[in-house]
Amino acid sequence: MTEREPFRQNRIGRTDITVSELGYGASALGNLYQEMPEDEPRRIIDEAWSQGVRYFDVAPHYGLGLAETRLGAELREREGYTLSTKVGRILEPNEDTSGNDLENLFAVPSTHRRVWDFSAAGVQRSIADSLDRLGVERIDIALVHDPDDHYEAARDHAFPELARLREQGRIGAIGAGMNQWEMLADFVTHCDLDVVVLAGRYTLLDQTAAETLLPLCQEKGVSVIAAAVFNSGILATHAPNPDARFNYVPASPSIVDRVSRLRRLCDEHGITLPQAALQFPLRHPAVASVLVGASSDAEMRANCENMRAPVPEEFWDALMNEDLTGPAWVPA
Repeated sequence: MTEREPFRQNRIGRTDITVSELGYGASALGNLYQEMPEDEPRRIIDEAWSQGVRYFDVAPHYGLGLAETRLGAELREREGYTLSTKVGRILEPNEDTSGNDLENLFAVPSTHRRVWDFSAAGVQRSIADSLDRLGVERIDIALVHDPDDHYEAARDHAFPELARLREQGRIGAIGAGMNQWEMLADFVTHCDLDVVVLAGRYTLLDQTAAETLLPLCQEKGVSVIAAAVFNSGILATHAPNPDARFNYVPASPSIVDRVSRLRRLCDEHGITLPQAALQFPLRHPAVASVLVGASSDAEMRANCENMRAPVPEEFWDALMNEDLTGPAWVPA
């Protein structure tokens, strides 16, 4: 397998941690939606590595720890990568293991149950459990995961404990990962964060984080990692999809129309929607990396190729001229 030059590395906040401009979000390794063949994780990580990806993100939530176990096994003999995982959900053994976890989207036996825990003790246990599953001695980036309904616990307990672990050198950088920007902005304002993982709120279709969160991150020296840049799949393919979903629900007529306009603009400039969707977030100076999933080596390869494909500057100009970006978008 021919190796490409690694993607450019960007620094996280004011730390010495760096991430590649394209990262792999490993939720699929937890059997997201369906079981993954046992040899597929190796093919995916081999492909990502050969294509130059050096940032990998995972969480205990993904497949009740399976994604962490699989990712750790594939990274164990490699060097020079950055790894992030998350805290907030403790995995407790289930007495009844006869069911499955499909209600949480993962095709795995229900050997464990998730327990929300943003306490200092919960953070300590979550990190220790993740280190064990991943088979590493240190977490590069630790993220508070989906604290939407646990704001005070995250602010008053989880973040201070992560900061203490960072001071001890047991964690390289700390932050939060969420599907909303408003609470992230509050955390950036009141907590000592290095990074936020922003899912679906700074994309070709949804730039609601651009006016407040992104400038705030620039001001505070907090890096942004853009995730869910395909907005649940509607931007993942160039061909029209009548069953397309936007932010986990069927796309509205207005969204379908906007995607059609974006597709026509891409055609005019000889590029595809996935190329534009992957590269758009990095045009903003606050964004350090784009995090994307893949359930096969072919998907991983396509993502890397789409990230590297040249996009003419005229396309980005046309986005603004045709009112297809939000008013707060900042070109590179």
